Amino acid sequence: MSSADARALSRPPTQSTGSRGELSSSLGLALGAAADLLFADPRHRHPVAGFGQAAAALERRMWRDSRTAGAGFVAVSVGTAAALGTAAHRLTAGSPVARTVVTALATWAVLGGTSLARAATTMADHLAAGDLPAARAHLSSLAGRDPRDLGEPELVRATVESVAENTSDAAVAPLFWGAVAGLPGLLAYRAANTLDAMVGYRSARYERFGWAAARLDDVFNWAPARLTALLTVATAPLAGGSPAGAWRAWRRDGAAHPSPNAGRCEAALAGALGLRLGGRNVYGARVEQRPHLGDGQPPVRGDIGRATRLSRAVWTTAAAVAVLHRPVRRGPRTRRG
Repeated sequence: MSSADARALSRPPTQSTGSRGELSSSLGLALGAAADLLFADPRHRHPVAGFGQAAAALERRMWRDSRTAGAGFVAVSVGTAAALGTAAHRLTAGSPVARTVVTALATWAVLGGTSLARAATTMADHLAAGDLPAARAHLSSLAGRDPRDLGEPELVRATVESVAENTSDAAVAPLFWGAVAGLPGLLAYRAANTLDAMVGYRSARYERFGWAAARLDDVFNWAPARLTALLTVATAPLAGGSPAGAWRAWRRDGAAHPSPNAGRCEAALAGALGLRLGGRNVYGARVEQRPHLGDGQPPVRGDIGRATRLSRAVWTTAAAVAVLHRPVRRGPRTRRG
């Protein structure tokens, strides 16, 4: 054995740069989730709003009544977001502190779990005060339904269904993609989800142009929606709910919903809380008759609080899983001589 080999063997094993990066990313996810839990979304100059403005300007230049044009719009928009995430990932590769800070800021920017709960609570407050005009005006922050003719029962149902669906879209999904793909995953997911909200719905303008945005959002949310349903089963007791009921409704009713993802989340929450969701929804000139999910009674005002408590339990558990996933998936590495 040479003296160089002996010295190499005598040195203690050290963590690789990759492992340090995973730990930094994990800590960044934890700090970003904590910031959302404590402070909700950034109040001023929100990065997602800035992305939406840039995407809207790009849409005005690229819009054509074709799927090909819409796919190009999505590729440019989401590709740019992913490229920015990749650049940030590479630039912070040699600095654990910088990686932690940048990941924390990105996580905070793309999460919306606490803002979702606050929007639902505001709806409950308007309804408790008997202020239907304010409740109807507030519905746009939760759902895209036409609120003009909705009474309290339908406003409550829309709120509970929005909490169920957006627990995945606003919180579990970004955490999932942050755990799987780091900074590029965080930014690409939020870009795709934002485009779906902008152009992915059915209308004369976006029926073809928005097709790619809607389909990409479905792909991005396929696994997170099912993880949300699974975590709803696991955390149901924290909101006074039934794990067995959540599991039964998810497995029986989730696929009946027209969305390949939202139905899983809504059915699981309905079963957990002993509710029945679904019914007639009006979106401008379009009317949809959604299937019933769950076996219970339609939700009442007090169920909004129960739904938000379950939502918080689900997404904070998802945050814990995401934080633990990044260092565990790579495991300790040692430098070899």
